Amino acid sequence: MAVDNTFVVEKTCPVCMKETRVVKTRSRLVVEKRDEDLCVHYKGFSPYYYRIWICEHCGFAADEPTFVNRMPNKHREKLWEFLKHQELEIEFLETRTLPDAVASFLMALTYLDMINGPASKKASYNLNIAWLYRFSGKYPEIEKEYMATAAEFFNESLAKERYPVGGLSDMAAIYLVGAIYYRIGDFEKCTQYLSRIIGDQNVRTSEPKVFDKARDLWGDIRASKKSTGKK
Repeated sequence: MAVDNTFVVEKTCPVCMKETRVVKTRSRLVVEKRDEDLCVHYKGFSPYYYRIWICEHCGFAADEPTFVNRMPNKHREKLWEFLKHQELEIEFLETRTLPDAVASFLMALTYLDMINGPASKKASYNLNIAWLYRFSGKYPEIEKEYMATAAEFFNESLAKERYPVGGLSDMAAIYLVGAIYYRIGDFEKCTQYLSRIIGDQNVRTSEPKVFDKARDLWGDIRASKKSTGKK
């Protein structure tokens, strides 16, 4: 249950500067499995539902680092100029449903767009939404749509941002894009990305875990093609 794995704390909203209640997840969660695209399945609970914090006063939504780190003045001013006229009334929810969690990410994406936020974060948010739908097991097509969008933003990020970003090296991000295409079923695009890793012998030494993941996924694709008779 969510209440057993979460707790409520107060944080200062970086936009309206008021104290707001937010939900944090406990660190001691039991991992059941990990998917190719780095999605982690935990036993009986998903912390991704609570990744986005929402200010109950002004309605600003973002992840924890955005709340706790200093926001550039130009970003705060632009967001506050918008939010102060909205008169939003945000109900504080200690337990979120799938629609609640998805809505929180969509709100965060809206504000991210307003300040021209980094493509890497947009990619991460979209991928998290896809995972939420995956956990439900009911909306595979919607999951694929968000995964495809995440891949596009990761590609933009790789072209424009200096890595490491968000705990990912550039090669880890390239692997992740390949893994996303694998989950979508686009093996051709997947192999294009994996080949960039497997074909670089420096990665074998500098990032052996990424190299092994790419090689294993490449093997899965070959096995899948063999079983279906595809070349």
